[in-house]
Amino acid sequence: MRSGLLSSAAFTILLLGAALPPALARASGGGGGGGGGMPSISAPEYDPVQEYQRGTAALQAGKYRDAAEHFEHVTEAQPKVAAVWYMLGQAKSGSGDVRGAVHAYEKAVKLDPDPIDPHRDFAVALAKLKQKDRAGAELDVLKARAAACNDTCAQAADLKAAIAAVEAALATSASAALTAPPSLLFASPSQGDASYVRAVSLINERRYDEALAALTQAQQAFGPHPDILTYQGYVWRKLGHLDRAESFYRAALEVAPTHRGATEYYGELKVIRGDTAGAKVMLARLETQCRFGCAEAEELRRWIDHGGDPAP
Repeated sequence: MRSGLLSSAAFTILLLGAALPPALARASGGGGGGGGGMPSISAPEYDPVQEYQRGTAALQAGKYRDAAEHFEHVTEAQPKVAAVWYMLGQAKSGSGDVRGAVHAYEKAVKLDPDPIDPHRDFAVALAKLKQKDRAGAELDVLKARAAACNDTCAQAADLKAAIAAVEAALATSASAALTAPPSLLFASPSQGDASYVRAVSLINERRYDEALAALTQAQQAFGPHPDILTYQGYVWRKLGHLDRAESFYRAALEVAPTHRGATEYYGELKVIRGDTAGAKVMLARLETQCRFGCAEAEELRRWIDHGGDPAP
């Protein structure tokens, strides 16, 4: 099985390939259009994955304005990926552009309200601008999640730390510091690989909430990679959030228009919604790419013929 995945993840993904459900194995390996080849005419001017990696490198080097420029290029190409807006907020914060950081963090929490760090840093930035009511609203979000967690969830410690950081910022808003978590800013490709592999394992075990957290960590290292976006869409689909799933499939195809895994899954989503005509459009795209046949086209054809998941 050819990986076609993250450049530094090939070996680990190959090791996991045998453990994947058939469709997921195709998305990770035979996903084909994993970003290779010449860009299409409609492709963004900047490669969002490369720009993201340049942004993280600049951020690590303390070149915050350069980092912000790279991340802005990514948001132009991928305006609906929350992790990118969060990293832009980090860059804006480091350069002293607090209002710019607030705007970026706000976009991040609206696009994906689940991660803790954007809520924390959004609230701290608001406190620095002396917008205590808005900062307090973000603090309430964190406290509500902590109460629901009741010290039993995997994020209990992170929630406590975030609440403490926001409360400290509100108490000293005039000098509130905007700090970025070192584990995020200095995430290495190997750490991203580990998070990605962990996500695949969790998906196999149907531990979807944990898988989403792991995919977010992988995305922090690699940016809007089409394979990660495809998996995120798959998990949201399994959780029953079809609109969110669609947004990730569309994002993956914007980065890599010929990504076979994303094309197949988007077609399956259309079958689930009863949009047979739309699913056939996705199938036609796969058939164009797979002139000698491929598993993604065959599986989507089975979905269309069956009117849903053909698996028992």
